[in-house]
Amino acid sequence: MTLAPTTRRRRLTLVIHSLDGGGAERTVARMANHWAEEGHRVTLVTLDSASGDRYPLSAAVRRRALDLMGRSSNPLAAVANNLRRIRRLRAAIAASEPEAVVSMTDKTNVLTLAACWRMNVPVIVAERTDPRHHEIGPSWSFLRKRLYPRAAALVVQTRGVREVVRGMAAGRPVYVIPNGVARPGEASIRAATSGGDRPAGPGFFAPDRRRILAAGRLTAEKGFDRLLRAFAQAASRHPEWDLVILGEGPERRPLELLAEQLQLAGRVAMPGWCDDVAAAMARCDLFVLSSLYEGFPNALAEAMAAGMPVVSYDCQSGPAEIIRDGYDGLLVRSGSVEWLAAAIDRLMGDEAGRRLLAGHAREVVERFSEARFYQRWEAVLDGAGEDNAVFATPEGNPVYDS
Repeated sequence: MTLAPTTRRRRLTLVIHSLDGGGAERTVARMANHWAEEGHRVTLVTLDSASGDRYPLSAAVRRRALDLMGRSSNPLAAVANNLRRIRRLRAAIAASEPEAVVSMTDKTNVLTLAACWRMNVPVIVAERTDPRHHEIGPSWSFLRKRLYPRAAALVVQTRGVREVVRGMAAGRPVYVIPNGVARPGEASIRAATSGGDRPAGPGFFAPDRRRILAAGRLTAEKGFDRLLRAFAQAASRHPEWDLVILGEGPERRPLELLAEQLQLAGRVAMPGWCDDVAAAMARCDLFVLSSLYEGFPNALAEAMAAGMPVVSYDCQSGPAEIIRDGYDGLLVRSGSVEWLAAAIDRLMGDEAGRRLLAGHAREVVERFSEARFYQRWEAVLDGAGEDNAVFATPEGNPVYDS
């Protein structure tokens, strides 16, 4: 969809920890590119270096990579390092002369609000996951509660998270803005790995196989261990099916060992980061989201946009606001291996059912359009530009909530 350009040109500074993979990182890169190409003066600041960037930026985006990420050896060093981050971040933001600052992800939000203290520039902070489940530690939680009331506005992705963030907002406006879902283009036929040397496995994208696809960082909250166990329960009844898990992370080795213990050798591939998720989706037959909690699961929405039947845990938050259960996907009891196994078993054996769900799933592109995503963000920015403390309700914007 071609988006109509806005008439007002703004100076915007976007802040995030890095562009090294992840849904928030990809979203902020897309936002920076979109606004820069519309003629806004956009600066993107990352706390990390640019060496690990996975998402390309338009030449029109001013990039500031502070190279300040890294672990601290002790609590005192952590305080000193964060003070240094705040000073450098403040200098970078001031140099960009923004009319508004948009910060993404919890700890970065805290640092950005601290860096903008008394700068007389509105700061909009976006929570990208569910604070009920995503622990950031007592010190960071304390600072978040103290600093979030200084934000001009808070943005969340789902109604469920809005109720949680209200308690941190201390009367500040809260907007619900789900991610926009792009209409898929022609999927390329490149190998769907990131060029690493890890073998894909004998069944990976073979033309005579059917495949379940999952994608995300290999971390505990993504529930891939439960997905492996569920697949193991159904695999013997469907010998023509394999499981492909795209992503990378600290749980790789435990997941590989679990696949071996479940005797799934040759039936499971974990090829790493994927450069072309659309190509992978075009070659797979069923998408499964096994996350124990989410923000707004981009991969789930993109799978639906690609016309894939989907199964998801009904976790907090996100899936139940995307999937219309039984119409364009299946929701199952969160965390249950047995329920997940039953759902994928059912769809692996029901080609007509998969086609029916997939046909309705494509409607996600209209329900969560990119045009609506940017219109909602424009409403937030309009409010930020008018006043640093008080937002008027954007007329006709159903996602605003004070």
